[in-house]
Order: sequence, then structure tokens, then C-alpha cells
Amino acid sequence: MDIKIAASIILLCTLYGCGGGGGGNVDSNQLSVITVSLSSSSTEVAIGSDVTLTWSSTNAQSCSASGDWSGNKSISGSEEVSINNEGNNTFNLSCSGSNASSGSASIQVIGLVNRVNITNEIFSNRSSDCASYEEKYGSNVRDLTRAIDFEGYVDVDAFDTYCNLSSDNIPNHDFNDSSANFASDVIERERVFKVKRFPELASQNTEIVRGVWDAVLLNGVVVDLKSAGCYSPSSQNANSDGNIAAGCGGTAQWNLVPLEYKSMFRVDIHNAHVQPDGSYHYHGNPNAMFDDTPSGDGSPMIGFAADGFPIYGSYILDDQTGSYRKVLSGYTRKLGSRGIQSNTNPGGSFTGIYEEDWEWTDAGDLDECNGMTFKGQYGYYVTDSFPYIINCFKGEPDPSFDK
Repeated sequence: MDIKIAASIILLCTLYGCGGGGGGNVDSNQLSVITVSLSSSSTEVAIGSDVTLTWSSTNAQSCSASGDWSGNKSISGSEEVSINNEGNNTFNLSCSGSNASSGSASIQVIGLVNRVNITNEIFSNRSSDCASYEEKYGSNVRDLTRAIDFEGYVDVDAFDTYCNLSSDNIPNHDFNDSSANFASDVIERERVFKVKRFPELASQNTEIVRGVWDAVLLNGVVVDLKSAGCYSPSSQNANSDGNIAAGCGGTAQWNLVPLEYKSMFRVDIHNAHVQPDGSYHYHGNPNAMFDDTPSGDGSPMIGFAADGFPIYGSYILDDQTGSYRKVLSGYTRKLGSRGIQSNTNPGGSFTGIYEEDWEWTDAGDLDECNGMTFKGQYGYYVTDSFPYIINCFKGEPDPSFDK
């Protein structure tokens, strides 16, 4: 062999390695697998609390954070971070090495809201200002017939002229007892209502209509007094009285009052039932949040109408007698007959099952909207008879109550 060629072969083998079948040396960087570990001192904490994140890595030269923390991080270490979000707070860590390989790790910490438990709570505050109720509330209740547990929440956030009232529309009491026969299942329906802190009386009343929620109570449940039922004997769904439970528009006559016709509207002991979209809603006295043992000037404030005016329970302290008594509706049932039965008239006497069976006669304490000014504050009141809570708005309804 030529001496120069042999020398060249020796040099090449020295630089790159030679051998038979076993291969040569492998770049050590190709074996540098990067591993990253990340842990938290707690996996569930109250919002605003701190947790300690601890991490380590192998074969890494730099690390960076993303998600609910950020910035460049050392290849190992620990750091206190604040949990600011309700639900999942996600912390990601990505590390890289000199050979462009990388590794990552991620961890989630659940932020818990500290809520005031109002399950079956009897309220006591009579303030008409929604800011007086600024807080986060929660409840744990059960659909009795379906044997399903629910968590309800209500958040009241106050601003200069209004409050935002957010809820999942789950009540603070058990519901759907054996007396009910709901047509649909109750589900959470999240909504946000804008409640005026300082509502003003309007120059004229606004009627309640099917396209607007009438009120929201402090347990987060909506009030929807007008039914979609009416007298419609030609409908294929009409019962023996000629009435239907749904499908009646704004021009319908002889509109059914659910609490006067319970056999069709299937309410529970809280005078509530369910709309097709799963919305639990009241048609009258919720039989919750106030009781028959009032104090102070009377029953507490239990909710807000769409115009921002407060809704109180049934009792006031009568200054003349010095005793508590229930307020009385100013509506009375009409006397006589509805006329001759036809396709447009149910006939018979005024039994009270239709809105048109009632008229305001100023026979009680309350005005035509079912409210009055008491101790200098206008408000609506829960009554034992029609219209039960509200029959019109004295103020201007806020658009957030539109369905």
C-alpha cells in the first residue's frame, strides 16, 4: 500500500473512528433528553391565596413560564404565585437545551370562591339599595323528584349607579317535590342582570309582558308571572275547559293565571315550575327567604323587579295597631258572568283562573302594580292573591331583563 494513502487512512480513523460492524462514536447531545417536573404546594385554594410552585429539570439550559405565570425561570427552583381566577389556574413550564431539544410540564390549581352559604336562609335586610347585598353567595340543594344535587350561586357586584346580579338560576332551597309535575328538567341557566341602585318612578306604568323577566330574587331565581297559556278551544292541545298551557301570544285574550290553575301548570310547593329551556321560575310567593315571623318594619327585601324597585315579603308593621300583618292586594275578582261561551269566550262565572277575571278596585293596601310606598320607600310586595308579586312596572325596566 502506498505510504501516503495508509497515513491518510490512519488520520481519518483517528479523527472519526474506525471499526467493523459496531459503528463509531455518537454525538453526546443526541442522547440529552430533557425532562421537566413541576408541582404545587396545593391543588385547591381560595381565590387570592398563594401557592408555592417547585420545579426541576435535567439537561436543560433555560426555562420559561406561560399560562397564569410568565417570564424566564431558572432550570430548577421554587416560587410563590397568587391564585386569581375562579376554577382552573394553569401554570406551564418549558425548558430547552443546547441541541434544540425541549421538555415541558404543566399543572393546574383550582381557585375556590369563598361564598356565603344561603341554603334555606331566611333574610332580614330591608335595604332597597342593591349595593347593600354585595357579596358572593352559594347554596347546596336537591331536585327531590330526580334525586339530583345542585350548587347554586349568586354574585352581586356594586357600581356607582347599578349592580350586576349574576346567578345560575338554581334556588337556595330544594325543589321539584312530589306535589309538582315539571314538564322539563331544571338545569343551570347563567344570567347577568343590571339592577338600578336608585330607580325612579316613571310618568306612566309599563305592563309586564312575556318577553321580559319580571324580577330576579336574591337567591338568583327569576320571576315570570305571565304564563303562555290561555283559552283556545280550537287548539288540538286544548283540555276539556278549552285551555292550553303554552303557545299564546301577546294578543291572546283570557290569559291563564298559573296559581289559580295549578292542575295545568304543575308548580311545586315554592309556586315555581320549569320552562322548556330548563329555567326554574316563580309565579308567586316563593315560600322561601322570608317567613311568618317578621321583625323591624316587616318582611325583608327578597329581590328586585326589572325596573330596580325592591320586592318585599308579605308582612309590614302596621303603625296603627302596632302589630304585624300581611299586606293586601288591591285586586278583586269580578262579579257576575263572562258572557256566553264561544270560541273566543270561555263563558261561566269569574272564577279567577284568567287574568281578565280580576280588576283593580283599590280594595287593599297596594296599587295597580302591587306596590306601595312604605316608610318612604316604594316597593312591590308578595301577596296571597292575584297578582301575587307584581302586575306592572312603576319604573323603566332595564334591557338586561329581556329574554
